[in-house]
Amino acid sequence: MEREQFYEDYEPGAVRETLGRTITEADIVFHAGHTGDFFPHHMDAEWCRTQPFGQRVAHGTMTFAIGIGLTAQVINPRAFTYGYERLRFPAPVHAGDTIRTRVTVARKEDDPKRPSHGRVVELCETHNQRGQTVMACEHILLVERRGVPA
Repeated sequence: MEREQFYEDYEPGAVRETLGRTITEADIVFHAGHTGDFFPHHMDAEWCRTQPFGQRVAHGTMTFAIGIGLTAQVINPRAFTYGYERLRFPAPVHAGDTIRTRVTVARKEDDPKRPSHGRVVELCETHNQRGQTVMACEHILLVERRGVPA
């Protein structure tokens, strides 16, 4: 879905929530193959039974990619990603967990390099089906200002 918003249209405190996505065994295996990360925490079920989580955990990079990918339900042609900051994984994701992401407009600020744009900082929090936060980060967007030439 396309939703055109200029910098002035963003309201701090505005919230949207994505649909859910269930993480599968195939997701974990494919991600290991794509990245080359075959660390035993992700791939060795027997060893993981001896560890604190008791089972394999999904890669943090996969949790980030899917959690942020879920937010692409809404595309703003007036904005583009500047980057992500403060990335954390406070709880593990396991095969069978369903995750969804809540996006909150945290703040707005001027962009010192681009007067035609402002920065919108979104807090992205991905939760599992039990409401536990499994990933959190700040997403920085550069957003066109209304009526300001580029």
